[in-house]
Amino acid sequence: MSIDVQQALSHKFTPLTTTLTEKDVILYALSIGEGYSPTSSENLKFTYEHHPEFSTIPSLGVIFCLPTLSQLSSVPGLSFDPMMLLHGEHYLEILSPLPTAGTFITHAKIANIYDKGKGALVVVETITQDKSTGKDVFLNRASLFIRGIGGFGGDRGSQPPDVQIPKKPHDVVHMERTSPQQALLYRWGGFDLNPLHADPSMASLGGFPQPILHGLCSLGFATRAILHNFCKGDPSLIKSIKARFTKHVFPGDSLITEIWRISSSKAVFQCKVHGRSGVVLSNAEVNFAHKPAPVEKL
Repeated sequence: MSIDVQQALSHKFTPLTTTLTEKDVILYALSIGEGYSPTSSENLKFTYEHHPEFSTIPSLGVIFCLPTLSQLSSVPGLSFDPMMLLHGEHYLEILSPLPTAGTFITHAKIANIYDKGKGALVVVETITQDKSTGKDVFLNRASLFIRGIGGFGGDRGSQPPDVQIPKKPHDVVHMERTSPQQALLYRWGGFDLNPLHADPSMASLGGFPQPILHGLCSLGFATRAILHNFCKGDPSLIKSIKARFTKHVFPGDSLITEIWRISSSKAVFQCKVHGRSGVVLSNAEVNFAHKPAPVEKL
């Protein structure tokens, strides 16, 4: 296992084409827990294709970067065991109105590789364009930590300040139970078929007693908590969202999303698992396209 930084940074990924259907939009919504109130119009707009305001949940944008991440182990100059890769942080920005169907082309690059001593931090950036218009729709930036290939003498990179949680009560706390089959749903709704989330033997190799939930699924649950509690279900209000994946979540766990409004254009949040200590999503914030609807404290 080794790294040739310049060779990896100069690698040209083949643009990937993805066709998105209304069925994909609905399956994604269901795979992150939408539809808990199936007769609610605010839920149906994301789960029923004939709803007059049928819409896409913004965090669906993360699915377009995943095929690129699965190709990392074949990048020249980047030799590693895929079992040593951890998805550390993720940033998603919505650049154009959210589509509910269409064909999209994703362009990818390795933006940076940092030497963190015990491992390497690889930052992959993707831009997804609408094939019919040429407009940029999604920007994804995935920070991936690969254990065991650090110490190659590269740049350690600067450490940007972490998102600070205010020392005051949260404005919203939203608790929702994931289903026992949540990871199995998200494998298909989230376009992420990693066997770690389905196969008990693979989970055991990773040191887990059972398959774990995708970090991006937890981020989807948090996005929904923000969407329904701050934006009255209007997906156009969410401009960008990011989070750090700090601890694992098991299917069936109850996720608690705590949200603080910082300004009319920003909120910070964190996620915990009910009944367990620690934070599972940290360093997390959401930026709004314009002033979100006011919320009442719960």
